[in-house]
Amino acid sequence: MKLRYAYNTNGCAHHRLNDALRLIADSGYDGVALTIDWHHLDPFSDRWQADTYNIHRSLEELGLSCVIETGARYLLDATDKHEPTLISTTAEGRARRVAFLKRAIDIAGLLHAETMSFWAGVRKSAVSEQNAHQYLGEGLLEVASYAEEKSVHISLEPEPGMLVETNADYDQLLTAHPELERTLHLALDLGHVWVTGEDDPARAVHRYADRLGTVSIEGMNKGQHLHLPLDQGDMDIPPLLRALRDVAFDRLVCVELSRESVRAHEAIPRSIDLLKQMERAL
Repeated sequence: MKLRYAYNTNGCAHHRLNDALRLIADSGYDGVALTIDWHHLDPFSDRWQADTYNIHRSLEELGLSCVIETGARYLLDATDKHEPTLISTTAEGRARRVAFLKRAIDIAGLLHAETMSFWAGVRKSAVSEQNAHQYLGEGLLEVASYAEEKSVHISLEPEPGMLVETNADYDQLLTAHPELERTLHLALDLGHVWVTGEDDPARAVHRYADRLGTVSIEGMNKGQHLHLPLDQGDMDIPPLLRALRDVAFDRLVCVELSRESVRAHEAIPRSIDLLKQMERAL
């Protein structure tokens, strides 16, 4: 089987969204990982529904599937990267993140997205670990309930430095909240597995094959969380593609190169060319 590739719009931040979508489609991708942000589908705009319908039409015309990503850096707070989160210090902040994720679920539903991907957040020193896990559980249960109500698929992404940092943390979360098992899938970033050193990324694909909601891929060096072009870093990518094919993964495999926006016109076509070359060599 052939894998289906997407490109994350956080890697074309200087393009108008429609221009980015066309470049992605023209380069041969099957989909887009749409990071909703103030300039790429602002979820807080009065026009968010109309804008979403317009994007849906564009995706249909271009033949692109999509995943909704929620990792915009300063969308909720212009002064504090990625804040507030599900484990922020204030109830108001946590509620704002939950409201944003619910809006992302609404957008995912309107776009018929394969999944809505999100993460837990970084624990601040003012929040105890016990309280952080309590806040996270409360937030996840509310978000998951809303997703079920809207019939939208959701996936949690372990992120280096965050409360849910590894796949093992994801497992522990499901153990603590078994009611989430039927709704909360895994957004597997293969580079993150390599960075943390918790497992071999190819083995992780096999281990979580039945829970995968989406997969992200990029070049990566072990121990350094820096998304690199696919031909850079010390992570061997072809075995990961083989593993995805072995488990018949048919959802989008998303290239995430947020630092390549200044070279997006080159990085977008080059990335899929590299992936297809690697696949042909398997």
